[in-house]
Amino acid sequence: MAEPQSVWLTDEPTPNAAPLSGDATADVCVIGGGIAGLTVAYRLQDEGRSVLVLDAREPGGGETAFTTAHLTWEMDDRFSRLADLRGDEVAKAAAASHRRAIDDIEQIARAENFDCDFVRVDGYLFPGLDGSKALDAEREAVRRLGLEHEEVASVPLAHRPGLRFPGHARFHPVKYMNGLVAAVRRRGGKVHGGTRAVKIDGGDECRVELENGSTVTAKAVVVATNAPFEAGLTLHFRLAAYTTYALALPVPAGTVPDALYWDTEDPYHYARLVPAAGRDSALLVVGGEDHKTGQASDQDARWNRLAEWAHGLVPTAGEPTCRWSGQVFETADGLGLIGAAPWGKNVFVVTGDSGMGLTHATLGGRLVADLIAGRENPLAAVYDPSRWTPAAAFELMKENANVAAQYADWVTGGEVDSVEKIPAGHGAVVRRGLGKVAVYRREDGTVCERSATCPHLSAIVRWNPGEQTWDCPAHGSRFSSEGKVLHGPAVSDLEKAE
Repeated sequence: MAEPQSVWLTDEPTPNAAPLSGDATADVCVIGGGIAGLTVAYRLQDEGRSVLVLDAREPGGGETAFTTAHLTWEMDDRFSRLADLRGDEVAKAAAASHRRAIDDIEQIARAENFDCDFVRVDGYLFPGLDGSKALDAEREAVRRLGLEHEEVASVPLAHRPGLRFPGHARFHPVKYMNGLVAAVRRRGGKVHGGTRAVKIDGGDECRVELENGSTVTAKAVVVATNAPFEAGLTLHFRLAAYTTYALALPVPAGTVPDALYWDTEDPYHYARLVPAAGRDSALLVVGGEDHKTGQASDQDARWNRLAEWAHGLVPTAGEPTCRWSGQVFETADGLGLIGAAPWGKNVFVVTGDSGMGLTHATLGGRLVADLIAGRENPLAAVYDPSRWTPAAAFELMKENANVAAQYADWVTGGEVDSVEKIPAGHGAVVRRGLGKVAVYRREDGTVCERSATCPHLSAIVRWNPGEQTWDCPAHGSRFSSEGKVLHGPAVSDLEKAE
């Protein structure tokens, strides 16, 4: 099978964005250069505000590059569940907000005249091998809510009864993000890569401290980093980090109708087409097989199951040409945490994508811009990061009990009792006195030893053999085999082992 890839399906480059050197000021500092942060910046420029966007890597180098790019208003966690937890009116508002987000993406691309392969398609929900119970519940929910749908006797691709939802879309996320960067810059905004923020002080005048020692001063700060790196325990207790897997397989041109597809299994599977564009074969992009980040070591088996699922639907599909994983931060009710942060005056957050990161990011840009401008927005209560949902309390407690259980790794032994037992190209956690060491043996036999303690909230990291990373099973931080931070909420590398 193909080796893991780091860029979405193409060699489309992300924009060149030089690091910020020295102190800076702006009306608004946006931390995170993915679609969430760039959409916030774009919207704020409509307000005539000066905007400074910072990204620890390059714009679009985070989760934007790892999405499967479904633009959907059918909820990832399903309307039947959302209505049970938050009521019918919230479920209707969520549907409308995600539909508007898809419209916004289309309108921005047209207004700014950049080609991001945006195409309107239908979305189909069909039963998995677990039967039709979940589909029946969703059918009843969308009927009651009055949401546009059609019952079909045979879903294309799956050839099973299901539901068709119009008004969805697909696009190329990196091309769209590149267009947003260009649009923000044309309007006078500044976008910097290679610039990691490490601390935020809210207030009438907010201060953002950078890893390089510089400081950004702004009237407001927006944290749009997938996982908020400085969120306090309150917000982290509302998020659960999951890893989702994806791969692409060639399919003969014309064999798969252009649409979005989702089954009802748990964890569920999803698929979309990247059309042939004059070639003999298109690409079928499939995803799923999710698990809590850092709490599985069978990555190859999960990619293999995705390939089997795809071949079961399209027997003529070829072998995977590329594969990757992404990070999803789930909330208890399946809706994003968007709005005023539970810490720091004039600090705002866009997080909790819950499998719908692209539309959550886009509607978040509009909502946060309204809040900074002082405009009322009825969605503020729907997505309030500080909201309390009593009906989802059990799910919240279950997720946090899982997080607490990960700290038991502090009192267990190592995965191996000596460094010599670690094969080349692999890593393992080794007990050393009162602490633990994350040991990676390079292909040449030399070893790299780092502290196994995650610098975020001190859980013990675990080796991910599928992608050769160290993953935190508590809050989802990820590090390279050599201990370099790849994904927050951690903002620093694993420390050197004592």
